[in-house]
Amino acid sequence: MPVKNRFAELQDEITAWRRDLHEHPEILYDTLRTSAVVAEKLQEFGCDEVVTGIGRTGVVGVIKGKASGSGKVIGLRADMDALPIVEATGLPYASKTPGAMHACGHDGHTAMLLGAAKYLAETRNFDGTVVVIFQPAEEGGAGGKEMCDDGLMDRWGIQEVYGMHNWPGLPTGQFSIRPGAFFAGTDQFDIYFEGKGGHAARPHETVDTAVMAAQAVTALQTIASRNADPVGQVVVSVTSFETSSKAFNVIPQKAHLKGTVRTMSKEIRELAEERIKAICAGVAATYGGTVEVQYHPGYPVMANTKEQTEFAADVARKVSGQCEDAPMVMGGEDFAFMLEERPGAYILLGNGPGAMVHHPEYNFNDEAIPAGCSWWAEIVEQRMPAA
Repeated sequence: MPVKNRFAELQDEITAWRRDLHEHPEILYDTLRTSAVVAEKLQEFGCDEVVTGIGRTGVVGVIKGKASGSGKVIGLRADMDALPIVEATGLPYASKTPGAMHACGHDGHTAMLLGAAKYLAETRNFDGTVVVIFQPAEEGGAGGKEMCDDGLMDRWGIQEVYGMHNWPGLPTGQFSIRPGAFFAGTDQFDIYFEGKGGHAARPHETVDTAVMAAQAVTALQTIASRNADPVGQVVVSVTSFETSSKAFNVIPQKAHLKGTVRTMSKEIRELAEERIKAICAGVAATYGGTVEVQYHPGYPVMANTKEQTEFAADVARKVSGQCEDAPMVMGGEDFAFMLEERPGAYILLGNGPGAMVHHPEYNFNDEAIPAGCSWWAEIVEQRMPAA
């Protein structure tokens, strides 16, 4: 079952939608134009229901099949938001919004799901209901959680949910997936050390927070090397080191560290938080200072369910001829919140060679559109086959 002919016919139209979205990127929940475009198109397609304002600026469309005897309801989700990056592609359809760019391909995800929605509304060749979900604020705003908290799953009776993300480096139009933990849990921390500042020439009269903080940066690396099971995955990265003085001859009173923790299981996630607090308390006590650790839980581990992953991979193989085993990804993905509420699967779609996501020269590959749209449509038609 190769790419559907209808999506080859629609490719130019879907590409135009995608490039329009690319020119007008919107960040986090400020997807007002994008959401309006999506809602207008879903209404034009003849969706049975179009609802805005779910998860603040999210949009939901409902498409009923020719029959409803199966009682099945499947959700398909795409993210809509862009990133605070200055675009450097030089493309004729480059961002017209200063300081914002679709550097992760959410413009492509939205356009492909719109293409699938148009096809499904035209054909309705399935027994059940499909709910197309357009989500804001994936890039750090937990828009998926906001939509779930607004009753997304229960309101429309969604039983399974599927997501997709483009992936540079994977051949264009091919797929990759894995069951179980796939994308990492993403937490953040702030660490505040306080000592006794003073003259740099008289260190014996001070409690040096710069030394404390430097010791902590090194000691925190033992969480991965000496605390976590070696076969488990954990990354603890200190990404900012600031002190209360910028002078050459002052030992600072305070130091502030920031960083992120990436984990692939609930157990290691809890271990990392516990050890960060214990290590910093020990360092502060050793040098005679004090410390406050603020730990900020972020996106949970995104884990695909086994049955839905096998089904999604089978559909991918029928569309593109193959589906690779994907490696674990230490980046975060807030589709995790939807997978905590319903079984489902998240798949990677090849974007071909080029810059990686979150890079100012990244660009979604429009040649991947027919394969992505076909996968969405086949998920529905094969999971809820018409009589």
